[in-house]
Amino acid sequence: MDLLLGILIFSFIIHALAIVPFVNFLYHLKFFKNNTAVSKEKVDEASVHIRSKARTPEGGGLLIIVITGLIFAFMMPLLKKFGFEITHVYPINNEINVIFFSFVSFGLLGLYDDIVKFFELDREEGYTGLKTRYKLLIQIILGLIIGAMLYLNLGIDIIHIPFFGVIHFGPFFIPLVSFLVVAFANSVNITDGMDGLASGLLMISLFGFLLLSTSILDTPLSIFIALWLGGLIAFLYFNIFPARLFLGDVGALAFGAAFATVGLLTGKVIALIIIGLPFLVDGFSSLIQILSVKIFHRRILPIAPLHYLLLKIGWSEPKIVQRSWLVGIMLVIFGIWLAII
Repeated sequence: MDLLLGILIFSFIIHALAIVPFVNFLYHLKFFKNNTAVSKEKVDEASVHIRSKARTPEGGGLLIIVITGLIFAFMMPLLKKFGFEITHVYPINNEINVIFFSFVSFGLLGLYDDIVKFFELDREEGYTGLKTRYKLLIQIILGLIIGAMLYLNLGIDIIHIPFFGVIHFGPFFIPLVSFLVVAFANSVNITDGMDGLASGLLMISLFGFLLLSTSILDTPLSIFIALWLGGLIAFLYFNIFPARLFLGDVGALAFGAAFATVGLLTGKVIALIIIGLPFLVDGFSSLIQILSVKIFHRRILPIAPLHYLLLKIGWSEPKIVQRSWLVGIMLVIFGIWLAII
């Protein structure tokens, strides 16, 4: 644990040194979307809030992906060279490959979407980027690849149900993985709509997974989480209210996919769902709203996702974020308890 804490601190220092010029560069570049999905005629509290964030730069996740990925790539061989004991549950190269693939592939997809917004390639007026259904299809394919890597290369096909035992899914584990990866990728992306909401919940959740990864003596996974945490904490300094930087799709999609992959690598799928419940609730509230409009031609909720509904009924942004963090802390404790009983 002392090594992991040192790695976390080292990662925080490197990210902290890099993030200030990066934030200034994004402001200079004006890397934010100039248009929002909310018309100017809407003057309710939630709509005003959404428009107020339109000129906050996005893409902060890109810095974390690059720095975390580079340090992780160089650190593993160095630790071996200097004689540090590297314990792992799965074949180490295959495990590192699936972590990198989930982190980078979804990050590239999100980066493309961020660039589309930056160049204002409007969906209704000659939008030349990926439409939602095509982007979802790509996410499903990437999720299936992650599922295949976990099942074929690492031999994972089980879910441990507390109090009941282990269920073997066989090849059906692959579509299950794809569903979880896509669900978390989009849920984290949707949650990244308030200052400190997504990044704060991620930080809290990853501390839980750091404990779980150390309990199963998986050094590569623990090191990756520690490096990722250091970057998130440095980012959160600029993301708390009032935010100067958002994750963007590049960060939110990558972090959501990697979050699901990390949870699956710990072998604690139920803990993954419990710990990640705040993201899933926010994400599925938006999905329910979309489906209700498409199927029933009416909105079930006044506004979605859930954090905007809370804002609309009178909660302030800091109250929503801080209470979400408290819920996240208790769910992490509950999830770890379920994982170790």
